[in-house]
Amino acid sequence: MLHIELNEKKIQILKVAEKLFSDKGFEGTSIRNIAKEAKINIAMVSYYFGSKERLLESLIIYRTSDLKLQLENLLQENLEPIDKVNKLIELYINKINCNGGIFRIMHFELTSKKREKTLNHFTELKKGNLKSLESIINEGQEKGVFRKDVIIPLITPTILGTFFHFHMNKVFFEKILNLNTEALYNNYIKTHLTKHIQQTIKALLVYEN
Repeated sequence: MLHIELNEKKIQILKVAEKLFSDKGFEGTSIRNIAKEAKINIAMVSYYFGSKERLLESLIIYRTSDLKLQLENLLQENLEPIDKVNKLIELYINKINCNGGIFRIMHFELTSKKREKTLNHFTELKKGNLKSLESIINEGQEKGVFRKDVIIPLITPTILGTFFHFHMNKVFFEKILNLNTEALYNNYIKTHLTKHIQQTIKALLVYEN
């Protein structure tokens, strides 16, 4: 995976690019737009990142690589497998909810063959995260607490699919759950939605009593 060294100016450019890519799409955003919004010379963006594709690549790594590290650290914690799964779910939901822009960008760009090469780095990251999940579930299976017939690659889309459905229907859920402020909405995700997803995944993993 590509590693990037960041300074304050690079981070500023990445944050501006994230906002513009999220609002206008990758195709609808130019290097000139990014430079203007960041109040810097257009040549500086090219100097730091080379191209818009490399800028997107750097943005993905900037926003997602720490999750990989958090999952690797989780594997080393002295916790029971189900507690590791619950913590993994917390990490995923918190990461996505706090970095909605980059995940919205990737949702659109993943459907574009044009960006397939750029998003290879994200695909490799997902493979690494899946290995961490497999390691936790295999540990639970070896201990006899997790079912042997679990389809591990489908666990992550079950987690993320529930979150994204909730988020894509934000206005609807705000009304029926009386989440009339952003703080209430985010707190509901952190507590109730996360707990619901944890219970759902536990039901898939653990033998019925």
